[in-house]
Amino acid sequence: MKKLSAALLLLSTAAVAQPYDNSLTEEAIKKRLQPIGSVYLAGAESAAEAEPSGPRSGEQVYQAACFACHGTGALGAPKTADDWAPRLAKGSDVLLDHAINGFNAMPPRGTCMDCSDDEIAAAIDFMTKQ
Repeated sequence: MKKLSAALLLLSTAAVAQPYDNSLTEEAIKKRLQPIGSVYLAGAESAAEAEPSGPRSGEQVYQAACFACHGTGALGAPKTADDWAPRLAKGSDVLLDHAINGFNAMPPRGTCMDCSDDEIAAAIDFMTKQ
């Protein structure tokens, strides 16, 4: 019982020791009450940049999805012309099929799940011509 009383005494002392801070100015209060966002209404001019439409270039796909492995050679990903040579010898159709469906350590579409087949092909062209 003594421990419980001591704990209650400490808690009540801590609450009393911290007085309410009412030193906020009118300007600070207005700033705290400002909306944190806004609503986009149809027909109004958008504050955000519009997303690009149309297919991405091979370089854009490479930078966004392929570079992590093909730029570093991670998990045996071909990086140099010598690395690409045996893969190119199998033909571009096989290479595209492996890129789209995955092969060995490479995941399907190289993790670019929103890339079209044409964008994947463009990325392959970009990488193999480097």
